[in-house]
Amino acid sequence: MPTGHDSNHTLANLFLSMAELLKKHEENPYRVRAYQRAADTIANLESPVEELVRTGNLRTLPGIGKDLAAKIQEYVETGAIRTYEELKTPLPPAIRQWSTLPGLSDPIVHDLYYRLGIRTLDDLETMARSHMLRTRPGVAVTADELLAAIRRLRDEQSQ
Repeated sequence: MPTGHDSNHTLANLFLSMAELLKKHEENPYRVRAYQRAADTIANLESPVEELVRTGNLRTLPGIGKDLAAKIQEYVETGAIRTYEELKTPLPPAIRQWSTLPGLSDPIVHDLYYRLGIRTLDDLETMARSHMLRTRPGVAVTADELLAAIRRLRDEQSQ
C-alpha cells in the first residue's frame, strides 16, 4: 500500500471510483457527492492520511463523517475498502434476474445482496413476507405483488 502523500492520492482516486460506481448503480446523489467531496479533501491534505488516522482526527476534516472515516481507517489498516470491492463486483446472474421483479431495480437488488446479505429467492421471499422490504428506499411494491412475482420466477426456473 502506498504511504504518505501517495497514499492520499491513491485513496482520493479510490473514493472517486466509488462515486462513479455509486452513480452507475443509481445510488443517492448525496452519497455520490459525499465521496467526491471526500476525495477532494483527501487529495488536498497537507499531511498523510495515516497520520490523521493515528491521531484520531479524521472527523475534523470537512465532509468526513463517521461512515467515510471508517472507510479511510479500513483502507489505512488493510489497503482495501470492502464496499469498493462489492461495488465493482458484478452480481451473480441469478441475482441480477431479480431486477425484473416488480419494484426491484438494479440498485435495490445490489443493496439487498451486498448490504443485507439476501442471497437466495427464499431469503427474498422471507424479507417480502416480513414486510421489511417496504422499509427500503425506492421499493414501491406490495408484498403480495412481489410474492406472486417470485412464485412466477420459480415456476419459470423449474421448467
